[in-house]
Amino acid sequence: MIRRAVEKDIDAVESHYTELLIFEKEHGSHTNWQLGVYPTRRVAQNGVENGTLYVMEENGELCASMLLNQVQLESYASIPWLYEAEPDKVFVIHTLCVPPSHAGKGAGTRMVQFALEEAARRGCNVMRLDTWENNEPAANMYRRLGFRYAGKASVLFENAISENLIFFEKRI
Repeated sequence: MIRRAVEKDIDAVESHYTELLIFEKEHGSHTNWQLGVYPTRRVAQNGVENGTLYVMEENGELCASMLLNQVQLESYASIPWLYEAEPDKVFVIHTLCVPPSHAGKGAGTRMVQFALEEAARRGCNVMRLDTWENNEPAANMYRRLGFRYAGKASVLFENAISENLIFFEKRI
């Protein structure tokens, strides 16, 4: 089941962020996120407070999380989007996290499918997102789910992480 996160979910979401970042430090990174910089407990807390954090729960255990909103970061303005849409008609996936202990079971795909359904329920007609340019597993998943590559931009994320992001979009 995928649902909006509540206060009691914050510990588990933070634990997932930490699990993923420690795993990537030891085995190589797909996200370019940094432990203690992004994502952090505060990210999860803000998501709960704003009603934008969603979690997947199976058998009483959380196994994935993401932020869903209509916030397009400044870098989105530089992308040559094919699907034009007013800002209130664009839905954006941020910080999709499936920790290694739950990876490879389709959680990411189900989270994205839920996001597309939620966007349609809210009357949006375009889904947009970004990921680090070397995050091939995520990029491949987005392409498999019908997203098109829209462009690339260099950013200083959270004023701390220099990265090249690739952007994807899908008409809903």
